Amino acid sequence: MDLELAGKTVIVTGGASHIGRAIALSFAREGANVVIADIDEGQANKVASQANTLGGGGKTIGIRTDVTDHQQVEAMVGRANDEFGRIHVLVNNVGWVLDCLFLDQPREDWEKAVNLNLWSVMNCMRAVLPQMVENGYGRIVSISSEAGRVGEYREAVYAACKAGVIGLTKSLAREVGRYGITLNVVCPALTVPSSEEEISEHSMWKLGLQFFTAETQEKAKRLYPLRRLGTAKDTANAAVFLASDVAGFITGQSLSVGGGVTMI
Repeated sequence: MDLELAGKTVIVTGGASHIGRAIALSFAREGANVVIADIDEGQANKVASQANTLGGGGKTIGIRTDVTDHQQVEAMVGRANDEFGRIHVLVNNVGWVLDCLFLDQPREDWEKAVNLNLWSVMNCMRAVLPQMVENGYGRIVSISSEAGRVGEYREAVYAACKAGVIGLTKSLAREVGRYGITLNVVCPALTVPSSEEEISEHSMWKLGLQFFTAETQEKAKRLYPLRRLGTAKDTANAAVFLASDVAGFITGQSLSVGGGVTMI
């Protein structure tokens, strides 16, 4: 199936690591031009180099971006426009969670969670939507979480932010649909990197990976009807589909990619 992504320009935030990396590489395979907007410039450029060897026909670049800073986001979008002419797709992938009880979590961690999981999405949407409206075309896919749909123990603020991403997406889908713009959400469940090579120095998994031993992952798999954990590629497949014109009549939806761990 031709997803009609060849030649289109895609911004992937947090594209240097884990799920974002898989998303960026998947778009590159489809022939898209990809901008990896990530705070880890070195890792972003490394992934960009990998993408450019895939033979998809597009070009991938890395741009250092702190997505919690709206001025840096605006500058990144400006550079992307200078390089490729216009933005067709935005994938909001940046996320961060700390496993901690709400009453034990310091306020600065709440603020970090809100900035990275919600403000970053608003910053990026605000930066690309005016040109998408003007061009009469756009695709925005945001990576939320099953936690945002049903809540999660020890992830209260994260779950609140991810639920906010779903609400923001649905509201904006109603506002800008008349301009040929779709907005959708992908909600993965637990998705553990397969190796440290997939993650950057700034990834929450840099420390978290040590807690998900093979034994821990085997126990977690029993919670899933499909009896396995999700992979970064699982989420990437859904994101690429929703960003394509094949999914052009789908908007305002949240798609669970969680192996059936939730069914609502």
